Amino acid sequence: MTTLLIRNATCVATFDDNRTEWRDASVFVRENRIEAIGSTADLPQTADEVIDARGHLVVPGLVNTHHHMYQSLTRAIPAVQDAELFSWLRGLYPIWSGLTPEMVHVSTQVAMAELLLSGCTTSSDHLYIYPNGVRLDDSIDAAREIGMRFVATRGSMSVGASQGGLPPDRVVEREDAILADTQRLIETHHDAAHGAMVNVAVAPCSPFSVSRDLMRESALLARSFKGQGVRLHTHLAENDHDIAYSREKFNCTPTEYAQDLGWLGHDVWHAHCVKLDAAGIALFAKTKTGVAHCPCSNMRLASGIAPIRRMLDAGVPVGLGVDGSASNDGAHMVNEARQALLLARVGRSLEPFGCDHGPSEMTARDALAIATRGGAEVLGRTDIGHLAPGMCADLALFDLNTVAFAGGAVHDPVASLLLCASPQAAYTVVNGRVVVREGQLATVDLGPLVERHNRLAVTLALAAR
Repeated sequence: MTTLLIRNATCVATFDDNRTEWRDASVFVRENRIEAIGSTADLPQTADEVIDARGHLVVPGLVNTHHHMYQSLTRAIPAVQDAELFSWLRGLYPIWSGLTPEMVHVSTQVAMAELLLSGCTTSSDHLYIYPNGVRLDDSIDAAREIGMRFVATRGSMSVGASQGGLPPDRVVEREDAILADTQRLIETHHDAAHGAMVNVAVAPCSPFSVSRDLMRESALLARSFKGQGVRLHTHLAENDHDIAYSREKFNCTPTEYAQDLGWLGHDVWHAHCVKLDAAGIALFAKTKTGVAHCPCSNMRLASGIAPIRRMLDAGVPVGLGVDGSASNDGAHMVNEARQALLLARVGRSLEPFGCDHGPSEMTARDALAIATRGGAEVLGRTDIGHLAPGMCADLALFDLNTVAFAGGAVHDPVASLLLCASPQAAYTVVNGRVVVREGQLATVDLGPLVERHNRLAVTLALAAR
């Protein structure tokens, strides 16, 4: 069994139940689990691999709960730079209809590279469009090669424009085929064990692109794998148009729609929930239904400000998501946590009943907790999200001796991670394996990958003209 010693860190912020923070500390890893955390003098002094962490902050690997990685190919497309959600989707569906298996594989690795370089160790991905032979296996294979812990969600769209849905008919699938492929993926790839590197979740895209029947059947399928931790995921209550669609088509709010279809519970998480009202928050809290908060995308598309503090205070599980790169134009998890921190503060001041908390509406440590253990809870993982003996060895190290931290880390290295900068990770460790070393990706050659990705991005856009 191999061992890894992260030695003599300036600070180890565990984000355990007590939010313990060690100074001048080390972390000892055996195989893929943390064996000990404590003062450097009290831990082993040698290991198969030793990382000198002097001048570094160590935090749990960040957890991304919502993404569309293929969208890395369509960042900053001019036609939709200033569009809201529905117009943005209508502008991009024709481009995405040209996706190929190679494009999905390459774009997944580019998205994961960006996440890993920002200290993210676990990511979900919502792939809901399957043209030209694309399969979710393309994403799963890419994740295994690059070394990221992966929650692959089998998305789907089955209601095209001719049936009152948003997507064009040519990008929707038959519902029987969707369910059969979803079952195949779970049986082939889903791992329910401690430390699993791949989970599969069931993820019809949204109320405006699938039928009620598919939502119900998807929930039944996921829950038929009893004790295997197969989860459910979709978009919900993202913006005002989303609310209006639910009222017009279903005569109910999005939360009522979810409740009616069996889409509330501890095994469910919804993306965005910007427009979740008080009744919805109470119901989410009661059922322990999770939320993937995507602040950058919500701002980029002018969807609004999600009531995250009210969700947290009510007991709703909340994680962080970068969302699709085409609605964020980035996949930097530290930056996403910083935006969550800042947006919560300004959002509270805009509410009509005033600002009770002020800047303390969201602290830096609150935002980092959402980005780590909050995300783990939302994804149903008890083996990641904080640092403690027995937990998976998923860690991120940030070099405090850089200009971004100057004058900040000397006072509070943990808060400075969000308040001062959006730095790259010096080291990222996934399941005990160093995948980012001295700021460089260690598992794939990033230069040729980016070059190939850019060629494919141009090819995809040109094909849609």
